[in-house]
Amino acid sequence: MISNQILQTTIDGLKGITHMDLCLFDTDGNVAAATFTGADQYAESAKEFVESPAESQAVAGVQFFKVYDDQQLEYVIVVKGDNDNGYMIGKITSFQVQNLLVAYKERYDKDNFIKNLLLDNLLLVDIYNRAKKLHIDTDSRRVVFLIETKHEKDNNALEILRSMFTGKTKDFITAVDEKDIILVKELKEDDGSEELDRIAKTMLDMLNSEAMSSVHIAYGTIINEIRDVSRSYKEAKMALDVGKIFYEERNIVGYNNLGIGRLIYQLPMPLCKMFIREIFDGKNPEEFDEETLATINKFFENSLNVSETSRQLYIHRNTLVYRLDKLQKTTNLDLRVFDDAITFKIALMVVKYMKYMESMEY
Repeated sequence: MISNQILQTTIDGLKGITHMDLCLFDTDGNVAAATFTGADQYAESAKEFVESPAESQAVAGVQFFKVYDDQQLEYVIVVKGDNDNGYMIGKITSFQVQNLLVAYKERYDKDNFIKNLLLDNLLLVDIYNRAKKLHIDTDSRRVVFLIETKHEKDNNALEILRSMFTGKTKDFITAVDEKDIILVKELKEDDGSEELDRIAKTMLDMLNSEAMSSVHIAYGTIINEIRDVSRSYKEAKMALDVGKIFYEERNIVGYNNLGIGRLIYQLPMPLCKMFIREIFDGKNPEEFDEETLATINKFFENSLNVSETSRQLYIHRNTLVYRLDKLQKTTNLDLRVFDDAITFKIALMVVKYMKYMESMEY
């Protein structure tokens, strides 16, 4: 349904052109929009006109017109003035509002279709039939972006994204829950990962500056058929979760860049717990002191290079070796040995994943 604000803007524009006052009533006699005060005085006449078989009617210096949507009466237009000019303006207004109804209905139908497509609520035959009726290409290259906003129902962010992508393109902006905005973006034949990163960066910069909103953006893989949109959406959702668990420093995460985090994210919880018990022998890695954790992280950042790590930590090489020896006694893992370092790194990531999953249960 069209908002009253849109209707008000429409008749304000028509008044600016024609210099004639207009008013719109719904079928219950409520004022939907008006260019003059006191429009309520015509409410009863408008309700009577709803029951009349006439399409237009002139009464006491004003003219009434009906607006239909698929043969269903939606609005009554009142034009001040019972001359030929008033009749012409009434017909033009009726035509304009009717076209708005069609446009917004199509937009609603497309939005509803895209939501059901994302959520896998449509049979394959229905996907292609409905896409054809809504004039949506079925074999275009597309990708799904998932934009998570800091606040629920962030309408400001939603409107900014709509203004960016739904003007002259075949993109779709929608939302399936309170915090996530979804962009189904149509791509050119030569668009690849660099273009996806550029689009995500543009959205991030725009939302940070215009909406003053902190967001995280994830995207799935490029698909070539409309039936695969839901797959790209699921990939984007996974990328968003994996990014929050393992790559907190990133605001943009692509499904193809998840690395080992994608594998860990798909592990069953019992297997994770068994793995951690084997590696740490019942100890909790989170119990390591800050000094030990800082040493471990810096050692991994520098690709297991003892000299560079000690230099960046501003400690003597022997002090770093002592810390690593102490860690080895605690965990039976020597981080200077590649296989042990890989095991330890994966174990820390598994602990992060377990902690995240436990927090989601509450």
